Amino acid sequence: MKATETQAAADTPVPYGTARRVYYFGAGPAMLPDAVVRELQQELPDYRGIGISILEMNHRSDTFQKITEQAEADLRGLMLIPDEYAVLFLHGGAALQFAMAPLNLLGDRSSANYVNTGYWSVRAMREAERLCSVHVAADAGACGYQGIPPREQWQLDKAGAYLHYTVNETIGGVEFHWLPDPQGLPLVADMTSMILSRPVDVPRHALIYAAAQKNLGIAGLTLVIVRRDVLHDVPADTPSMLDYREHIRARSLLNTPPVFAWYVAAKMLTWLKEQGGIAAMAARNQHKAGILYELLDGSGLYRNQVERACRSWMNVPFRLAEQRLETVFLQQATAAGFVGLAGHRSVGGIRASLYNAMPEAGVHALAEFMREFERTRA
Repeated sequence: MKATETQAAADTPVPYGTARRVYYFGAGPAMLPDAVVRELQQELPDYRGIGISILEMNHRSDTFQKITEQAEADLRGLMLIPDEYAVLFLHGGAALQFAMAPLNLLGDRSSANYVNTGYWSVRAMREAERLCSVHVAADAGACGYQGIPPREQWQLDKAGAYLHYTVNETIGGVEFHWLPDPQGLPLVADMTSMILSRPVDVPRHALIYAAAQKNLGIAGLTLVIVRRDVLHDVPADTPSMLDYREHIRARSLLNTPPVFAWYVAAKMLTWLKEQGGIAAMAARNQHKAGILYELLDGSGLYRNQVERACRSWMNVPFRLAEQRLETVFLQQATAAGFVGLAGHRSVGGIRASLYNAMPEAGVHALAEFMREFERTRA
């Protein structure tokens, strides 16, 4: 893949509704860049002339080791990850990290702080409650999860082992655009739906985890970035597969890893470098989100209720003023080649996910469709 080719693919409008490509706005698994898909397709039957597919490759082979080493090097370079942090590529999704984080960070403490900003924060808290006492340092439930409580209202339990927050709530469309102050406690972040979409201050975090299927490839792989000095001995009866230190010692090969998902992540990291890195991607993502929010704010039909200061760049949920029209909207959008727009089953409505692979042309095309849909309903 060459930068000129991938940029051209991103900027050239794709005829939506074609057999190969629609504009896919699903929240995850998310769309992949066309250039990455083409390269996967090309290499799949015979990986670089070695005679076997990547699907058949031994995870301890020299060939796969080179792939994994390059993936880690690219990730460290893109995110500026210091040497004192371990980088792990694991199974289990972010949901498994809801339990692994407290298991490995609690030590002799019996509580942890959590910020509740929506569905995924609640999921993380419920899992942590199986292992410790959860102190809710800030709760957005009072505002219907349409914003983030002001920092001056937060109350941390200083005896807690860490402070956990979900950077981007995929369902509610609420995103942190500022860094929480953990007041000396280790800061833990679920970055599943925003990692690699904009720069992150890694050294101010103790633990970062993210499932891959948004901006890092396909489902089946989970990224963990952890500062080694915050890890504690896990309880004696903890299975070894839940111990970060065991995975660090095994270099993420404690058992057979998700080989293909790791390989796709390596491709995505290469593509990100070719796009100009995370800062360049952040500028594009902010611009893409701005196109859609500008339309929503000026519309009489569509509405987004998230506070402007914490609107997500990645997931833009909205409703129609006449709820009965939402089904019609989704049907016509799908027919026009805009798929994956249905909101999460827990809340309904519409949701457009604008991950790194979504080209600006796709957002412009969706906005054009939305304007025409509103015009015909005026």
